[in-house]
Formats: sequence, structure tokens, C-alpha cells
Amino acid sequence: MEMRHLGNSGLEVSVIGLGCNNFGRRLDEKQTATVVSAAVDAGITLFDTADLYGENGTSETYLGKALKGHRDQVVIATKFGGPMGQLPMQKGGSRQHIFQAVEDSLRRLNTDYIDLYQMHFPDLNTPLEETMRALDDLVRQGKVRYLGHSNFSGWMIAHAHHIAVRDALTPFISAQNHYHLLNREVEPDVQPACTKFGLGILPYFPLASGLLTGKYRKGQVHPEGTRLSSGPMAERILTDINIDKAESLFEWAEARGHTLLELAFSWLAQQPAVSSVIAGATNTDQISANVNAANWVLTSEELEEIEKLLGNSS
Repeated sequence: MEMRHLGNSGLEVSVIGLGCNNFGRRLDEKQTATVVSAAVDAGITLFDTADLYGENGTSETYLGKALKGHRDQVVIATKFGGPMGQLPMQKGGSRQHIFQAVEDSLRRLNTDYIDLYQMHFPDLNTPLEETMRALDDLVRQGKVRYLGHSNFSGWMIAHAHHIAVRDALTPFISAQNHYHLLNREVEPDVQPACTKFGLGILPYFPLASGLLTGKYRKGQVHPEGTRLSSGPMAERILTDINIDKAESLFEWAEARGHTLLELAFSWLAQQPAVSSVIAGATNTDQISANVNAANWVLTSEELEEIEKLLGNSS
């Protein structure tokens, strides 16, 4: 497994990470342990969860139990900021919430420290200075090692960098954003900001919620019991344009002896500022497929061909 520095920091992570949003939702404690064990054996070191995943933080709880005996081998990344209750101070980036959220996450994860503590969503109602000062305190206390954020825009990344430099606070080293072959919204501003200020990008939903797995073929009946079986997400992602593009990418990858899934991972891994590609898994076969996908290194000519297939070439 290839290891990369997360942004300009000294923290190293596996190029393929494991998203833990299925723990406590689609997977019970025993199933979680099986998937985590397979991930560790495959060389995955980055495990990304959130206090919001699973009812009452069960993703963190299951992950903490599954990683028992492996703590020194892995990087635990979790997030705060999502609503954890009905009260006003049970969400967001206030000092009050952050100090409570980190203690709750440490307890559920059964660890003394969190490697990467990420702000899940921007909080426009709390001064970013307050959030960053509270996070800096956690780093100084040893409860958190590194800081990241999720769903920030380019201007927010620049603003956070300015605050860190001005006030001598611990900077953010990672940006977790929605990014895949069919969703390039990070490229105009988030990606350049990350490159400029030394943040590593951690793309989430790298497989477009399943569309880029190769299971959804044009003109064929779509599989049942998946995220895209029905509902608003299916309507948003399974558009005629996206299905046509996915079909073209499928055929292009197949002609070169690879799967669409392998193309989705390898393409992301070669994009500017990307440190690790985070993907969920519900079984050990998916772990193997995700890890093997990173072995395909696309040439510059192949990258250009992909852009032409997607209609992005000038």
C-alpha cells in the first residue's frame, strides 16, 4: 500500500482509506470487526468516521472496539459539528460544543487521542477564530494530533489559513470534500486553495454512491437494495448524462483490462493535492477491490483521453 503525507504535514496515510459511515448502520459490531480487520491486513491505515455516523455514535464505538490491539498502526480520523441532539449547543463549531464532542468521541473510540479531528460542516454562526482557538487548545492538551475540515469552500480554506498564521494557531492540514469523476466542483477553488496552503484533499463518495462501481449499466435493470435503488439520491445521480458518461468510462476501462471502480480510484489518486481516497465497504471483497484499484497508474495520455470522454477537453 502506497503511503502519502497528508498535505504538507508529517502525518502519513494510506492512499486508500476506509470510510466508516456504514458501521452502526448497515454493519453490526461483528461485521464491523471483520471489515476493519481485513482493512488493517490489506495495509489501510486511515479510518475515517464521525460522531454523527450511526445512532448515538455507534460507528465510533464499533471502530474503537475493532481497532483494539492495532491503535499504533492506524490513523483515526473523526469529525464533529453535526447535530448530536436537539439542544442549541449540541452542534456546530463553538468552544462549548467542541470540548464536549471531543470527550464523547475519545470515550467511544476508547483512545487517548484522535489523530485527525475534522470539522464536519462549516458553522457560519460561530466565528472561525473561536473554533480554531478551541481546536488549538485540544492539540496543546494532546487530545488531538492534527486538524482537518470537511465541506469547506475555497474562500473558507484561505480564511482559516489566514487566521492560523495571524494568531499562531494550529493550521488545518486536510480538506474532505465531495469529489469523483462525475463531480468536479472542487477543482475551480477548493483544489487550488489546498495546493496553495498545503492541505491534503480526502475525497469522499469517490464512486458516486455506487454509479462508478460498474453495477449500473446503460439499458440494464439497476440492482435493488442499493443506495441508488430509489429516492432523491438516485434521482440526483442517475441522470441520463451521468449514466452515459459512466457507460463510456466503463467501456474505456474494460478495453484496457480494468474495471470502472479501478478507474474511479486510480484517477482520483492522481489528482492534485489528493492524499488519500476514502471509500466505505460492507464486506472483505470490497476492501480487496478498493485496495487493488490504487495499483493502476494512469499515463498522461490516458488522463487526457478520460477528459475527452467526459467532454472536458478544450
